[in-house]
Amino acid sequence: MANVREANTPPTGPMAVPVSVLRLPRGPDGSGRGFGPSTQRPRRDPPPEVTEATRAIQRARAALRRRFLLCLVAARGQRVTFVLCQRVRVNAVLGAAWVPGGTEGGGSDGGAAVAFQVDALQTPLGVQKAALLRGGDVVAFGFQVGGK
Repeated sequence: MANVREANTPPTGPMAVPVSVLRLPRGPDGSGRGFGPSTQRPRRDPPPEVTEATRAIQRARAALRRRFLLCLVAARGQRVTFVLCQRVRVNAVLGAAWVPGGTEGGGSDGGAAVAFQVDALQTPLGVQKAALLRGGDVVAFGFQVGGK
């Protein structure tokens, strides 16, 4: 019995845990606060030239993004049919959609919906009270305009 008590008592001394330490090199000024202003830095490529074709593409993409966002606003609270991968169709009430801005992750251009929050999701296996559909799984969605 005495051996069991000794095994359950915490160690009294400090435990030696190996921790790796990464030491960064000091800057040329010796202070360790970065590199001097005269240090050579890698050159950056100049920004691409903005042509009329580039502007036209940007205008078209902005118009399509605006239409998509207006469609999401109109679909909010409506019964929506989602077509998922493998041609699975589900019905739900659209609650919200996460469409990232230009600085967040998401599609290659930041215009794709990352996720859809839905209520009363009707699947082939049953009804879920609430769910989150991944944007990459949604092939298409549709809803009746003006009706609930």
